[in-house]
Amino acid sequence: MSKIINHKTGETIIEDENLNIKELVEKAVKKEISLEDADLDGADLSGADLRYADLERASLYDAYLRNADLRGADLEDADLRGADLEDADLRDADLEDADLRDVNLIFANLAVAKLIGVDLRGVNLDGVNLCGADLFTAKINQDQLTDLIEAQGLEIINKKEND
Repeated sequence: MSKIINHKTGETIIEDENLNIKELVEKAVKKEISLEDADLDGADLSGADLRYADLERASLYDAYLRNADLRGADLEDADLRGADLEDADLRDADLEDADLRDVNLIFANLAVAKLIGVDLRGVNLDGVNLCGADLFTAKINQDQLTDLIEAQGLEIINKKEND
């Protein structure tokens, strides 16, 4: 039996004895059941259709979300530490103040995503699409700046070489 509980209250959000956790989460999203504060630590949600999911403050620590469709999802204040979001589609997702420490974002699509206040220090940004993303007050390391600039389709030109 699969069951999703609220990690703050311990109350059951949704359960179904015939579905695995990925199917249960997709069912909840399809029925527009809020997964706010859901405990999804370590869940295998690879390839899941989570478009417009309400995952505000959800705990997705070490969750496997490769190729997941999270377009328009609300992940504000979510705990995504250690999550694998490689090739995930997060276009127009709200990740404001989400904890993204040690997240794998390789080739993730974060176009037009709301990344206000997120901590991207140490996150691999290789191939990430951040076009139009709102990075206001986001934190990144100096060595990530080149990756970020390249992800935006820009090029660094050394002025001294071109004088």
